[in-house]
Amino acid sequence: MAIVQVSRITHRKGLSENLPQLAGAEFGWVIDDRKLFIGNGTLAEGAPAVGNTEVLTQYSDILALADGYTYKGEAAGYTVQTGPSASAPVSRTLQRKIDDFASVKDFGATGDGSTDDTDAINRALFQLFCRQSNSEIRRSLFFPAGTYLITEPLKVPPFCRLYGEGSSSSIIKLSSSASGNYVMQTADSLQQIGSNIGDASATPPSNIEIRSLSFETAKSTTAVLVEDANNILFESVDFKGPLSQSDLGTASADLALVRFDSTATLVTNHIVFDRCSFSNATYAFDADEQIEGITVNNSRFTTLYSGVLIGTGTPVSGGPQGFCVMQSLFDNIRSEGIIIGAVSNNMSVITFS
Repeated sequence: MAIVQVSRITHRKGLSENLPQLAGAEFGWVIDDRKLFIGNGTLAEGAPAVGNTEVLTQYSDILALADGYTYKGEAAGYTVQTGPSASAPVSRTLQRKIDDFASVKDFGATGDGSTDDTDAINRALFQLFCRQSNSEIRRSLFFPAGTYLITEPLKVPPFCRLYGEGSSSSIIKLSSSASGNYVMQTADSLQQIGSNIGDASATPPSNIEIRSLSFETAKSTTAVLVEDANNILFESVDFKGPLSQSDLGTASADLALVRFDSTATLVTNHIVFDRCSFSNATYAFDADEQIEGITVNNSRFTTLYSGVLIGTGTPVSGGPQGFCVMQSLFDNIRSEGIIIGAVSNNMSVITFS
């Protein structure tokens, strides 16, 4: 029906619980929710449905209103048909669509390099991977480009997947004044660490993937502790310490970027480092513990006193076995690239520069 004239605007106001059916084109202002509605009009006038339509304002819950998202994929030159048939396309709320993706910034992390993001990131890890055992709650946790300053270790639980925008862009950094001793350490399904791993029937750390991030420590302490864990992948991850070239004349700092720990019942095994970088520390790895199947592929070791120490102290229960370094570059190493002590079944296929 064409609008031929406007003689006056009619409106009402009141509480949301008292909002009536408005007449066609009549406005209703809901005082307590600060929302505006307009009457649809009648079916005889051409309205598709009788009722009130909300007029968007700054107080409208847009995500709640947008409850009809359907994937189209029109960039391919056609509209993708979702659902089991053409007559039953899949429609989702915008809230559910956006919830397919989780960012640490959704939990309050800033990545500004000065704010302490420890609690926000650990809360995200707990909410996404620990609060329920249902696999449906798990979401890969994204770190947008930035430097995430922390003062306590991140407690990385089973089934966790972390990824960033590149090791030079998404940086997790332990403050020089931090009270904690690691940038991250593996935890069980209740985010328990150390001797408490596995208590209360919790699942030990396992099936963890970490990609395209940097773990840096401004404190002379280990960057990452892999403890009582199995099936862990680090891909395109940088591990960086605070030492400069002038600090590497001796091994006195005794700073290893990655350390391992195990118990008799939870032996750390099947840990893969692929296309990673290790720099600015005494050692990249220092391992005497009982560990099995540690693989380092296509990685770079630079600005270190030594690259890898395996079983050079007092090996525990046979020490490391199956520690393999392959196709990796050792550059600017003060002492030896790899030192293997009184342990067996370890190997290297490497490149020196």
